[in-house]
Amino acid sequence: MAETERKKRREPRTRSSSGAIEAPRQQYTVRRRAQPATSDDAPRRASSNTSKDESLDFAQYRGWRMFLNPLWCYHGFFASVLALTLFGLVMVFSSSSVSMVAAGASPWSQLVTQASFAAIGLLLMVVARILPLGFYALPKIMYPLYALCAVLQLMTLTPLGIEVYGNRGWIKIGPVQLQPAELLKLILCVVLPLALRRVYVAHRKSGAKPTLKDYWVPLTLFVVAVAFVIGGKDLGTCMILVFIGIIAFATSDFPKKWLGAGGLVALAFVTMFVVTSGNRMSRILATYRGCEDGAQTVCYQSTHAHYAIASGGLFGVGIGNSREKWNYLPAAHNDFIYAIICEELGFVGALLVLLLFVVIGWCMLVVAVKTPNRFASAIIMCMTVWIVGQALINIAVVLGLLPVMGLPMPFVSAGGTSLITCLIAAGVCMSAMRSQPQIRAERAKA
Repeated sequence: MAETERKKRREPRTRSSSGAIEAPRQQYTVRRRAQPATSDDAPRRASSNTSKDESLDFAQYRGWRMFLNPLWCYHGFFASVLALTLFGLVMVFSSSSVSMVAAGASPWSQLVTQASFAAIGLLLMVVARILPLGFYALPKIMYPLYALCAVLQLMTLTPLGIEVYGNRGWIKIGPVQLQPAELLKLILCVVLPLALRRVYVAHRKSGAKPTLKDYWVPLTLFVVAVAFVIGGKDLGTCMILVFIGIIAFATSDFPKKWLGAGGLVALAFVTMFVVTSGNRMSRILATYRGCEDGAQTVCYQSTHAHYAIASGGLFGVGIGNSREKWNYLPAAHNDFIYAIICEELGFVGALLVLLLFVVIGWCMLVVAVKTPNRFASAIIMCMTVWIVGQALINIAVVLGLLPVMGLPMPFVSAGGTSLITCLIAAGVCMSAMRSQPQIRAERAKA
């Protein structure tokens, strides 16, 4: 009896709503089964336990974390690109009207031309955005496009090529004049991640360790593009291509020791091209030693850019009231348009332009990091270093922090090839951004 009473006290019982005595329920620990690994080459699908509503839950992005919201970044990127494009039209008209009149043309001619390029670029941006990411992963389409761009760049070294400021980077076919290097930047941001992904997929299936020989396709694509551009003596564009290549290889499984060795080789070649060119050396020395001896020659453009910046003050002299655009500052509506922005809109306007590029860069990086698709992430990263990197270099040149390189400001500077390719790149980025789960779910819901 004593043993029975001890068992009853050790096992407490509960009373049901009907008054009956029930034995206590056993407690179980539920363990979730590990989810299978997903492929890095296609967008990861949500698990069966995750509903579409959960992918649209943005409650975690509160306070300062709203800057990490991929959906905000998706729309912020588009809004910033559109704002810079429209602002560029205004500044191109303001900075070119005087030079157009001096050349005997209408003061509106450059604006009409640039607006036409913007309309074409925006239309192509919409098309590039609508195309699915799988379209950009088709070698039978991307490789021929790369070959076409490379041939166009090679044509700059023929009698069809046109030399501007010492760089032979333009061709003219009938009434059409274009800069093939801009097209080469765009296609390189797609074909390099594509070729590197194909190497990754092949070795993941075989399980073999990749060798340098296995990367001959992406290496050839990269070296050919750089060689064709450097053949036209366009070192500034060549630097952008090198940056794109470094990011593409760094975001892949390319061995880092090989990447470091390649970076040293690229640095050695750049140094050789700089040292062997008297024009480049004079611009570098003028930037970092001063312009007292070359105020009317190699330093003329930089000096008048500084005059424009100094005249702007805090709020500027007003749109249309620039004095340096009266044929004092060469390339006022092209490579040095930022100097006119500083003069007419002052420090506030110049800072707003810089902030728009910061927003573009931040949004692209946030989405690239949060995108499970490695191919899409690599494309976005490559285009980030192209668009934002080129903008920062352009601003640094105008401010006198870097020597003159001849790189336009994306979306803002006059130039049809640059504007159209940058807008197409924005459309490709938005297509790649849709592989991010939250952006894809929101777009599907819309």
